[in-house]
Amino acid sequence: MGSLRLYAAVAASGVRRYATYRAATAAGIFTNTVFGMIIACAYVALWDERPHLGGYDQTQALTFVWVGQALFSVMMLGMPAGVEVELMDRIRSGDIAVDLYRPVDLQCWWLSLDLGRALFQLVGRGVVPLAIGALVFPLALPTDPLRWLAFLVAVVLGCVVSFALRYLVALSSFWLMEGSGVTQMYGIVGTLFSGMLLPLNVFPGAIGDLARALPWSSLLQVPADVLMGTHPDRGLLGSYLFQAAWGAGLLGVGRLMQGAATRRVVVQGG
Repeated sequence: MGSLRLYAAVAASGVRRYATYRAATAAGIFTNTVFGMIIACAYVALWDERPHLGGYDQTQALTFVWVGQALFSVMMLGMPAGVEVELMDRIRSGDIAVDLYRPVDLQCWWLSLDLGRALFQLVGRGVVPLAIGALVFPLALPTDPLRWLAFLVAVVLGCVVSFALRYLVALSSFWLMEGSGVTQMYGIVGTLFSGMLLPLNVFPGAIGDLARALPWSSLLQVPADVLMGTHPDRGLLGSYLFQAAWGAGLLGVGRLMQGAATRRVVVQGG
């Protein structure tokens, strides 16, 4: 129970930390809204030419756009810029040694901090673009509160998968002098395979099957389908199990990688 209170306090500190960046939050809302408008207009033209592309009608496609903008900073769908950046800096500087001496689990500490960040970004930066999108475009947003609750569960599971992926990126700094290359590759792959460019349902054949099976689909594609009820193949429980399996598996890999790194005591700059 004491550990739960500790990690809850760490998550709350993450909320407070990001809440102090009011100007950055306002700029992020503006940026997500502008990009949402641009992408939505492109989707309107595309779905006018190809109705029901990927199994979505135009309203569902537009909903996907604005859910993506709402979750952009929550899931770090572009270039990683969450707690993993600070973790990489601490690894390179050697300050990670102090973290390892703390009587807390390193992975759980950073996960809690990142969940606090994600909570603030969802409320502070995600709600407004989605609301503006709903005012300008016809969106397939549900009226059933239970559907929204199901969506929030999918978002939480997606946040765990997102952190687990970015934690692996951060841990690469134990072996690499400079982790910017890994970070950039993650940004490219994550943007493509999360559905940020196009819904993964649009991807053809084996490429589409692979994209939907990769963990990045848990960050946007799965939550959006849960919100719109467009998950007939997996169903709601199957969607949750898919996200949970990837989250548990990637966290497990991260723990093994963390153990290997700390045993080697390879701390850049330390």
